[in-house]
Amino acid sequence: MKSMVLNAPGGLDRIELAESNDPGTPGPGEIRVAIKASSLNFHDLLVAQGNIPADDRRVLMSDGAGVVEDVGEGVTEFRVGDHVVSGFFPQWPDGAPNPQVGNFAGTPGDGIDGFASTHVVRAATAFTHAPDGWSHAEAATITTAGLTAWRALVVDGQLKAGDTVLTLGTGGVSIAALQIAKAMGARVISTSSSDAKLARVRELGADEVINYRDEPEWGRKVLELTGGRGVDHIVEVGGPGTLAQSFQAIRVGGHISLIGVLTGRQGDIPTGLLMAKQARLQGLIVGSRRDQQDYVTALNQTGIRPVIDRTFPFAELADAFRYQESGGHFGKIAVEW
Repeated sequence: MKSMVLNAPGGLDRIELAESNDPGTPGPGEIRVAIKASSLNFHDLLVAQGNIPADDRRVLMSDGAGVVEDVGEGVTEFRVGDHVVSGFFPQWPDGAPNPQVGNFAGTPGDGIDGFASTHVVRAATAFTHAPDGWSHAEAATITTAGLTAWRALVVDGQLKAGDTVLTLGTGGVSIAALQIAKAMGARVISTSSSDAKLARVRELGADEVINYRDEPEWGRKVLELTGGRGVDHIVEVGGPGTLAQSFQAIRVGGHISLIGVLTGRQGDIPTGLLMAKQARLQGLIVGSRRDQQDYVTALNQTGIRPVIDRTFPFAELADAFRYQESGGHFGKIAVEW
């Protein structure tokens, strides 16, 4: 069996294609899955760079999609041949976040081995069914980016038709959020520093676009576009470098989902403005297994398909991460066996 492993202390030049022990047959409550694809997330990049410490020779990648090859005793949810996709928090089945998801100790590709292997044996509850008719690469975009957008807007945000959503940038979470919002009848305003990428988000349904290099005070531009009211929801991936503008852009009583720290982990936050807006700022990390099952149901109903910028062979995982570092991608980057 082959795996892509990270040699401590990390760094893209320390990713290696290695032979590893076959996981064997599944025990009670387990399934054996032939992994066919994964997709890259900012969290995976931090692990690969060594910015999030991981055990030596950690198998990388939080996202995994593939085919069930065998099922253990007592498993009734899956059958041999089913297409499945992994969950980010296998220890979070449903409900509110529990203490076990307060860190990444049980997260594949971080605290435990991930899905950059040809085969895995895991608890059946570590997977859900993939959407009908999706490729494995498409299904692999669900685990982290897609589910994060779903939770931000639908589970926590209680998005409804007629709401206005602001998305920042054109990475995997932001593009998924745009697609979800439009499918549910919302108005979407999207930002990017690239006019070419803004043209593409318009093609995906964005109602208004803002180039934040041309409009550094883009929060005021959002207010202008909404007649001074502000937006109902913001999918905030930037962190401290963008929060001040997001506080400007949100309506009184609106909802900001803080799901990324692309501009850093610390910074000055205008708390007085947040109080004046009486807005809800909520940090979140992905979602539960039940959230993922609900998301898959919605994907089957709406016909949404993910946007994959480029696909690499698993053996070129380090090059895929370098492409991610360049920031030139639009949507998701995938890897396949």
